[in-house]
Amino acid sequence: MTLMAHRPVARWFVIAALAIAVSWSTRAVARVWSEAEFDAHRLVPSPLPAGRDAIIGSPVNFTITKGDTLLDIGRWYGLSAREISDANGHLDWWAPPAGREIILPTERILPEGPRSGIVMNIPEMRIYYFYPPTVVRHRGRLKTASYSAPARVVYTFPVGLGRFDWKTPVGSWRVTGKLVNPTWVVPKDIYEEHLERDGEADHVVPGGDPDNPLGHYKLVLSLPEYGIHGTDVPWGVGMNVSHGCIRLYPENIQQLFGMTPVGTPGRFVYQPIKFGWRGAQLYVEVHDDLYGVYPGLWNHASHEVARLGLENSVDMQKLQAAVEAKSGLPTDVSPGGAPSPGVAPAAGTETAGGASIPSGAESMPSSVSLTTDSPPDSPDAGESATSAPAATSDDESSGAPGSEDDADTTPAAAPDAASHDRDWQPLPTHVTNDNSVE
Repeated sequence: MTLMAHRPVARWFVIAALAIAVSWSTRAVARVWSEAEFDAHRLVPSPLPAGRDAIIGSPVNFTITKGDTLLDIGRWYGLSAREISDANGHLDWWAPPAGREIILPTERILPEGPRSGIVMNIPEMRIYYFYPPTVVRHRGRLKTASYSAPARVVYTFPVGLGRFDWKTPVGSWRVTGKLVNPTWVVPKDIYEEHLERDGEADHVVPGGDPDNPLGHYKLVLSLPEYGIHGTDVPWGVGMNVSHGCIRLYPENIQQLFGMTPVGTPGRFVYQPIKFGWRGAQLYVEVHDDLYGVYPGLWNHASHEVARLGLENSVDMQKLQAAVEAKSGLPTDVSPGGAPSPGVAPAAGTETAGGASIPSGAESMPSSVSLTTDSPPDSPDAGESATSAPAATSDDESSGAPGSEDDADTTPAAAPDAASHDRDWQPLPTHVTNDNSVE
């Protein structure tokens, strides 16, 4: 009788013990992400497609593990949390459901225009670096590159951009300088903004300071008031939170910095809707009209079909569905069959070997190219990091918006007058994609 009376109690002890064991087991296999692991990985380039084809990469399926956030997953795979969320029905960035299988948007349509130099598509919040086939080194350091021959590979990086009231402009430019640990001399308007918000503010943040919003590397551009640099807040990549400049993950800016010589041409374009071929199939990739440039994405999509002469190549119902979804995934819009987001890898496409992701997770899919080695045909990431920062006084007379990303610093090589492109402009009400390169 006594034994029978204690059996329910014993049963509950067993259940509680199992629950605790499962809880600790789950914690044990939860993925652990660290800055050291992020820093140890480098994205390798994608081979450029031939002919009229314009799609690189391939989609990857990923199962969320307890403790994951889209910010960590995105950073590991060279994506932003925003891109992953958009591709999966707007998942919560910070607490996505464990056990859910999602698609990682590691496939994309190249921006329209010449495949040369650095191209950043503003609505997509992504840089494409069409790496030059010929580079010149002197004493082991990258000095110059030739952009006259067609590029063979492209590197691509997610970025953070300017807020709606500090729009990143459309235009062409060149890299005029390179800075390591740039000092941030806070522009007057940003100092006043921080003072009003926080009750205190600094006039100068030294280079290398962990709170320096420029990070450790900066590319100085011929486009006045703007630059490409790192960040002290990696989760800001994929968001429009800066004062106009372009922010990259710390490991990405280090790689881009190391393989970008002074003189590299670049363009900022505004293409929320991109069309691209893969073989006989036509795809579309749709992103938010980030700065509200167009009266409507569907209206813009219809005009793009007409401008590109695609009337006989597009199923308009499929296109409408893709515009409404705004998933950022290449989606088949060819006539016939049902709409199908995502594209299978092209035959013969090379993929680099995968690297394992942090503890407690499956191996990195081979379709995501990550490596700890230096990229082929490119210098080591630290080779060009030789320019020292030098702060100057804040230019209060400038009529253009100031930027914490601008950091009134002196470039390694003073910009030559001829290096300033003639066609940069603030973002206009109606955008005509600028596809020119000097």
